Amino acid sequence: MTVESIKVAEQEQHTLSYLDGVKDCIPTLLGYISIGLAMGVVGVSSGLSILHVFLLATFVYAGASQFIICAMIAAASPISAIILTTFIVNLRHLLLSSALAPKFTQYSIQKNIGIGSLVTDESFGVAITKIARKEPVNDRWMNGLNLTAYLVWIAACTVGGYIGGWFPDPEQFGLDYALPAMFIALLIIQLQTIEPTKLKHYLLLITLMIICMLFFSTFLSSSLSVIISTIIVATIGVVTDK
Repeated sequence: MTVESIKVAEQEQHTLSYLDGVKDCIPTLLGYISIGLAMGVVGVSSGLSILHVFLLATFVYAGASQFIICAMIAAASPISAIILTTFIVNLRHLLLSSALAPKFTQYSIQKNIGIGSLVTDESFGVAITKIARKEPVNDRWMNGLNLTAYLVWIAACTVGGYIGGWFPDPEQFGLDYALPAMFIALLIIQLQTIEPTKLKHYLLLITLMIICMLFFSTFLSSSLSVIISTIIVATIGVVTDK
């Protein structure tokens, strides 16, 4: 990379605004809204009030964990088991934030905590795709991306709680497939940014990830399987990358 191209990249990084992050978040909002509505419906049907659904979305802010919490509450599970399960399920966010951290080393620890606290699977997908394309990112852009998703998620969960009595089974409307569909789209977009010479390597790693997931899932929970498989495959990817 030449000195001139470095200067251009730095200039683009400084010009990224909060609104740019908001715009980049818009394509993912359908997933947040559909799953958030379903979460609100499930929460109310599990015996939670609309206020509880709102607080759950605000302070937990993790779709999979919120669904699990509702299921465990409905099953009258002890609080200690709910907390431990939620912690294990959310451990993957440590990996997501660690992957993005090198791009935000120039900011204070307070800013990094704020960014890392609101990173989700979807916002990570958008950010890492932008990074893979060699496009600049900064704290303002990341905050626009994260906060937009966060506020929409809270709103969707709360509205879902209100309309929970109208749609007792969100799966009949296909809302349960919106999130996987969005992840598939993000994966395809990211694969398109990879150099043809490295595409075979990445596809091999994806295949290895699937094999590891299937293996570990036979005797571990899906959450632990994701974490262990990710660490193993990521290590192999770094060692074998040329």
